[in-house]
Amino acid sequence: MNRPQTLTQKIVARAAGRAHVDVGEVVTCNIDLAMMHDSGGPRRLQPMLKRLGASIWDPSKVVVVSDHYVPAVDAESASILKLTREFVRDHKIERFHDMQGICHVVLPENGHLRPGMFVVGGDSHSPTGGAFGCFMFGVGATEMCGAVVTGEIWLKTPGTILLNWRGKLGPMVSAKDMMLALCKRLGMGGAEYQVVQYAGDAISGLPMFERMTLCNMAAELGAQVGLIAPDAVTEYFLAERGVTNIDTARWQGDAGAEYLRVEEFDASDLAPQVAAPHSPANSGPAAEQRGVAIHQAYIGACTGAKINDLRMAASVLRGKRVAPNVRLLVAPATARATAEAAADGTLAALAEAGAILMPSGCGACAGYGAGVLAEDEVCIASTARNFKGRMGASSSKVYLGSPYTVAAAAVAGMIVDPREVAS
Repeated sequence: MNRPQTLTQKIVARAAGRAHVDVGEVVTCNIDLAMMHDSGGPRRLQPMLKRLGASIWDPSKVVVVSDHYVPAVDAESASILKLTREFVRDHKIERFHDMQGICHVVLPENGHLRPGMFVVGGDSHSPTGGAFGCFMFGVGATEMCGAVVTGEIWLKTPGTILLNWRGKLGPMVSAKDMMLALCKRLGMGGAEYQVVQYAGDAISGLPMFERMTLCNMAAELGAQVGLIAPDAVTEYFLAERGVTNIDTARWQGDAGAEYLRVEEFDASDLAPQVAAPHSPANSGPAAEQRGVAIHQAYIGACTGAKINDLRMAASVLRGKRVAPNVRLLVAPATARATAEAAADGTLAALAEAGAILMPSGCGACAGYGAGVLAEDEVCIASTARNFKGRMGASSSKVYLGSPYTVAAAAVAGMIVDPREVAS
């Protein structure tokens, strides 16, 4: 008799060559895809592979993205990028996206993900892939080395926490606000090593890029994986990128499947959120932080600079100007996002308001390259994290908000509820 399974169990079971897996069971899974970037990838793996005398099990199942050190700002950065390019050449890895944007957005933009896949990524925000119905999680360099040599990885099958969002988001409220509210309610370790699955009418109504934000920031909850069951929205997004024959019906949780717990939320009650330093869990309505003066507003990162994020910011900024003595920096998540924003007038709206366009890449979000903060400076950012010293000097302070909220703060010169600026 077939036992009801969650989506998590179904994907893990397929990867393990099993009909069923139990929560807590340790299994060995076959890897469908391994993703790495220039910071934690080739420069870490190459010495290990050399010592082991090992090679990559299947270069066609490896994707490499240069996004942390791009463009090179010093000789060390240039050297890391050179090593990355040589690694890709020497190991005959064809799926290499060099200076095309941030890995978590580049991966789905290029059709590398599809429902039911079991994927490992060399970055903590790899759960982004769960927006497409993939079981995708982050690993360190040592574990990645084992993964790319053997094509396998062991896993203690996690349980699933179902977060059911009913209702509909109000004006100028986004997936980022949902996540900041979740960080407050569940805490930074509230889903430690488990799967967070998002469901409900509010989730069904979100476009793919917004779903990616939810799964990306599952990492802030301590989750191993963020997951959304695929649907027609998933199919449409992937079809536009050349991925067809998607079996969405197969990759759904069964009726009667057991979840660790189910939590209920009402999207219609949610106000724009802001997280105060130095944790995403320090969140609350943006109005509670009203009046905090800023030096910099930053729209960037895998969480906050996709094409829909840029359009959110532009909708606030049209016809307005960035406040005096405030820097508004915009680093689109990918080259494709930049091109789309240029084509539809989004970039023009940002530039006319006084935004400074930055290269695509991880950049100041992780304290790399241009846009880092000086001592005692205050920034509001659309990024996922605001830990002490992450974006520059240890005495700097970073607040987190949606692109709507960041753009509104840039105009007001201080943190405000974005609906104030739009009214």
